[in-house]
Amino acid sequence: MRIVLALGGNAMTAPDGRSTPDDQRAAIAVAADHVARLVAAGHEVVLTHGNGPQVGNILLKNELSAHMLTPVSLDWCGAQTQGTIGFTLINALERSLAAQEASRPVAALISRTRVDPDDPAFTRPTKAVGPYATAERAVEMQAQGQVWRNEGAKGWRRLVASPEPIEIVDAPAVTALLDQGFLVVSSGGGGIPVAPDPDGGYRGVEAVIDKDLTATLLSRQVGADLLIIATDVEHAVLGWGTPEARPLGEVTAAEMRGHIRAGEFGEGSMLPKVEAVTRFVEAGGPRAVVTDLASITEAADGRTGTIVVP
Repeated sequence: MRIVLALGGNAMTAPDGRSTPDDQRAAIAVAADHVARLVAAGHEVVLTHGNGPQVGNILLKNELSAHMLTPVSLDWCGAQTQGTIGFTLINALERSLAAQEASRPVAALISRTRVDPDDPAFTRPTKAVGPYATAERAVEMQAQGQVWRNEGAKGWRRLVASPEPIEIVDAPAVTALLDQGFLVVSSGGGGIPVAPDPDGGYRGVEAVIDKDLTATLLSRQVGADLLIIATDVEHAVLGWGTPEARPLGEVTAAEMRGHIRAGEFGEGSMLPKVEAVTRFVEAGGPRAVVTDLASITEAADGRTGTIVVP
């Protein structure tokens, strides 16, 4: 099968959230082993990934060095993290593929995602980015025009625009590489957000795109047979946190849409993932799965995970 696999940005940090270069290399090596087993089973794979912790690091560096250097915009944050994570992933994947005796060339693309510059999201920031901060820090940054939200005991976080992805601009390159037998890393962090430039081509925009929704669009544009959203649990759960909690197995897209409308999934955690897999199947995709990284090979065979079918 042709599979699009989406990894969360937290899959590339230490379990406690640390994100030093060594922490990221170690976590990516673990992820690469699981991906290599999927390739060894005979599947074509497009790998996409989140970048939340990594963008957060850059934003913190922006703040600490603002008295000396011009801050980096969010589109540049996306491009920089795509390059760093992509480079680290392909190195790890080559080692893991060799260990699995699964010969496959690997490539990482710096890739763009087109958004609508008139998307209402630009006037209603909702995507939390960067590290937690004190209320005093949030007030200071709000005075500079930023939007911040109180996250409770953890502190405050900056909110930025998260527009809907419309098109994976570089999807034809992904397809061409897949057709030549490559394992492709693409659209990291939801893709670098761009809009049409009046002078031709595209220009970067100040936003962060949800990587799960981009994975849905990427799956459709490359003709994927399966979309897998890898997270930290084997199944989505109905009734989370209640005595009636139960893992969700195979469901139709219509049934999953009903669960979404009923508010069964946390907005900042499971909701984007189940929304992404549901959209893929609603748009004609054959099958989609939410599961944990360690179970992706079994999920590809239909043996585990929350499976959404037509």
